[in-house]
Amino acid sequence: MMHHQPERGRDKIPVQIDSSLEAIVPGFLANRQRDLITIESCLKQGDLQTIRLLGHRMKGDGGGYGFDQISVIGDRLEQAAMAHNLSALHDQLKGLKDFLARVEIVYIH
Repeated sequence: MMHHQPERGRDKIPVQIDSSLEAIVPGFLANRQRDLITIESCLKQGDLQTIRLLGHRMKGDGGGYGFDQISVIGDRLEQAAMAHNLSALHDQLKGLKDFLARVEIVYIH
């Protein structure tokens, strides 16, 4: 018996955001896309300090914008960078990439 769903990876991840943040959320998400590129190049260069700082910032900012998942990933990136755990860093990078590709903003009033 197979339990996996091949379409699962394409499912949208709806995130409810207060409509008062509508003007700033696209910029926030665009900055996280930029962080992805930065983290990838930092991994190649072994610059874990920059990844740690980016993770720390994501951890702090995510929840304020309504993206608890970004806070969680940021925290894990920060921890993995401090522990020099490259496989965990790659996992979190994949998680962030996946989240950003699938997130669907639902503005609520």
